Amino acid sequence: MEPGNGADAEETRRLRCLEFALVAKCDTTVAHSYLTENDWNVNKALSAFFEPADKDPAKPRQPMPTCEADHCIDLTNEENVKDLIHETAPITSVVDGGLFNFITWNIDGLDASNLQERAQAVCTCLAGYSPDVVFLQEVIPLYCVYLKKRASNYRIITGNEEGYFTAILLKKERVKFISKEIIPFPSTKMMRNLLRVHVTISGNEFYLMTSHLESTIEHAAERMNQLKIVFQKMQEAPESTTVVFAGDTNLRDQEVTKCGGLPSNIFDAWEFLGKPKHCQYTWDTRMNTNLGIPAARKHRFDRIYFRAEQGRLIPQSLDLVGMDKLECGKFPSDHWGILCGMDVVL
Repeated sequence: MEPGNGADAEETRRLRCLEFALVAKCDTTVAHSYLTENDWNVNKALSAFFEPADKDPAKPRQPMPTCEADHCIDLTNEENVKDLIHETAPITSVVDGGLFNFITWNIDGLDASNLQERAQAVCTCLAGYSPDVVFLQEVIPLYCVYLKKRASNYRIITGNEEGYFTAILLKKERVKFISKEIIPFPSTKMMRNLLRVHVTISGNEFYLMTSHLESTIEHAAERMNQLKIVFQKMQEAPESTTVVFAGDTNLRDQEVTKCGGLPSNIFDAWEFLGKPKHCQYTWDTRMNTNLGIPAARKHRFDRIYFRAEQGRLIPQSLDLVGMDKLECGKFPSDHWGILCGMDVVL
């Protein structure tokens, strides 16, 4: 999708140039050229870059990145891109303070159509941004196997092993795993729970949490009960730790109000950053046609909450990912993912 105009659009173009360059192993000038020729659609531009020479004699054939027999993105090969990330990425990883970056995404593993192509697109995105942590919802066992194979530089912590579930991916070189806890939602009808992982990042203690709260308007009461459990568990974490919750909440704004609003020491990252419009809606049936819903509906289902004592964690940026349509005619998911950068103050 063409980014449009303005500062936000320019930042989106820069991110897409970085994503292209990381996958194609080229510089960002080449990436910019291919992207402008292909309406800033990363997947179309990559296809053009790896196009056989006989289709366009003026272009040399580029070797297609492969993993074994199938064409996919190998997330373990980062040696060639570390300098590029350091020089051009808008957010970097935590090293003795600095910026902590992560992605949260409902990847819609329950939709079996074009699942392999969509999973490859998710892995392309993760390879491009190289986040410290990834929060995923609607993971299925088959998808989890794929992630373990393609993302071996991450430790994968799951909230279940059957049906569909959440997962938290921790970059091994950056994040030290301490423990995990699966907190049940006693009255869920949809196999939902809260996954909490205790980690350290450059010596800073974090509790990382994700969930997929009860879906649909008919289950609002249960969803609000689950949100109260999330807030309770965020409050229970030791005061010396930083707490980040990121997931698919299925919330409508009035439901948060009915729950009594946010606790005084818990913040919504999107609200904290001034409610930027470019990343307000993460589920939009007008822009995302995966579900084939004729009515135009949009919601801010995917949210990030954080609790940090004495201003030790400050959101710096939010952007949406997964907004390019694939060759199969679908997006990677019916949800956009959220890329978030937070400043860690020691």
